[in-house]
Amino acid sequence: MLQHSPSGTWMPARVPQSTLILSFLLMMCSIVQSTTGGYDGSMLNGLNILPVYTDYFNLTPATTGLNTASVFIGGFLGPLVSGIITDRCGRRPAILYGSVITLIGITLQTAAQNIAMFVIGRIILGFGSAIQGIAGGVYLSETFPARWRAWGVGLLNDFYYVGALIAAGITLGTSTWDSTWAWRAPSLFQGIWAVLCISIIFFTPESPRWLCRQEYYDEARIVVAQTNASGDLSDPMVMAVYKEIVDTLDWEKKEGKTMSPKEIVKSRTARRRLLIGASAGPFSCVVGNIIASYYLGDELDTAGITDSDDQLKANVVLNVWCLLCSLVGTHLIARWGRKPTALLTQSLLVICLFIIGGLAKLYADNPDGASQALIYGNVAVMFLFQGFYSIAWTPLLYLYPSEVLNYSIRANGVAFSSFSLNAFATKGKSLEEIDALFDGEVHSSVTDIEKVRKGETQLDLKNLEHEITITTEGAGMKME
Repeated sequence: MLQHSPSGTWMPARVPQSTLILSFLLMMCSIVQSTTGGYDGSMLNGLNILPVYTDYFNLTPATTGLNTASVFIGGFLGPLVSGIITDRCGRRPAILYGSVITLIGITLQTAAQNIAMFVIGRIILGFGSAIQGIAGGVYLSETFPARWRAWGVGLLNDFYYVGALIAAGITLGTSTWDSTWAWRAPSLFQGIWAVLCISIIFFTPESPRWLCRQEYYDEARIVVAQTNASGDLSDPMVMAVYKEIVDTLDWEKKEGKTMSPKEIVKSRTARRRLLIGASAGPFSCVVGNIIASYYLGDELDTAGITDSDDQLKANVVLNVWCLLCSLVGTHLIARWGRKPTALLTQSLLVICLFIIGGLAKLYADNPDGASQALIYGNVAVMFLFQGFYSIAWTPLLYLYPSEVLNYSIRANGVAFSSFSLNAFATKGKSLEEIDALFDGEVHSSVTDIEKVRKGETQLDLKNLEHEITITTEGAGMKME
C-alpha cells in the first residue's frame, strides 16, 4: 500500500507503508554512481582488451588513456555544483537531475563515431554520475536510521562490484561479435542503473533533515515515522530521532551556520571535520586501485596472462571475489569499527604491492622461462590486493564523509572530499550524536538513540512532545 509523503519540492512522493520495503527502495535509488562507476571500470577493462574497440578508434596508449580518464574529468567538475544543487533543490531532485545527465552521457558514448564524441559522452557521464553520487550518499545517510546506517550506506558503494560483475559478463558475452556492437552494447547497458533510479525515486521520501532545515517540521516528522516505524508517529524511536534532528538543526541556525560552501572552512571544527574526511581519499588511491580497476589487461600482461579470453574471464572472477570481500568488510565495519578495519587492510595492501612488484620483475626478466607457479602466484596476489581494498575502502567511501560532516556542510563537504575519507570509530551513533563528538557538546536533550531503540532508556513522551512544540514554533513553522 502506498501513502503520501510530503516532499517540500516539486517532486511528489508516494511511499510504501513498510519501513523495510522503503529502505530497500532508498538503496536502489541511491546506487547509480557506484553501480555505474563499477560497470564503467569493468567495461573499459573488457573493451581495452577487444580488438574491435581498439581498432575502431585506432587507439594509441595516449588515446586509450584519454578515453578512460575522460569520465574522471566530468567527475572532477560535478562536485563543483553538486553540493549547491543538493542543498537548494533537495536531495531527491539532485539525484534525479544527476541520473538524467548520466543517461545523456551514456547515449553519446554508445553512439560515438570518433574519439571526440566518445570522450564528450564520458565527460557528461562522469559529471552526472558525480552529482547523483554525492546527493545519493548524503540522502541515504540522512534518511536511513542510525542502527542500519553502517550496513545501508556501506552497501551503497559495495554495489560498485555488482555493476562491475554485470559489465564483466556482458563484455565477455559480446567479445565474439564481429561488429561495433561488441563495444556499443556494453556501453548501452551502462544506463540501466540510471533508468532504475528514475523509475523508483518517486516512491521514496525526501530527507527529513533537509525538510527540517527548510522549516517543514510536520512533514519531516512524517518522513521520520515512515522511515523508522512504518508511519507510526507516536513511536518512541520516531519521537527521539525527530527531537534530536530538530534540536541540532535549531542549534546550527542559532550559531549562524549557513549552507554556503564557505562554511566548510569557516570554523576550526568545520576544518577539522573536512581534514578528517579528506584524508582517506589519498590513502585509498595511493595504493594503485584505479590502475587495477581500468587497466586490468595491462596488469595481467605483466603477470604473464596475455590471452584476451583468459583476461576477460579473470575480469569476471575478480569482480565476484571483490563483491564478497566488500560484504565481509561492511560487516567488519559495522561490528569492529571504521578505523581498525581501514588500518589493517591498508597495511595488507602495502605488503601486496611490494610482492606484486617483485613477482612482476621476475617475470619481466625472463618471460619465456617463467614458471606457471610464478605467473599464477602473481595473479593470486593481485586478487588479494583487490580483495583487501574492497574490505575497507569500498564500504567506507560513501559511509564516512556523511557521518563526519554535520548538516550545514554535509553536501558541500561530501562534494569537496568526494572520495577523500578517513576511518574514525563512530559506529552506533546517529548523525547528530557524531556532531557532538566534534563540537564537544550535546545539542539535544535526546542523547542516545541506540539505547532508546534497545529499550534501555525510557522517554517521557509527553514532555518530549512539549519540547518539540516549543522548538519548532520558536523556529517558525513553515507548511508545504
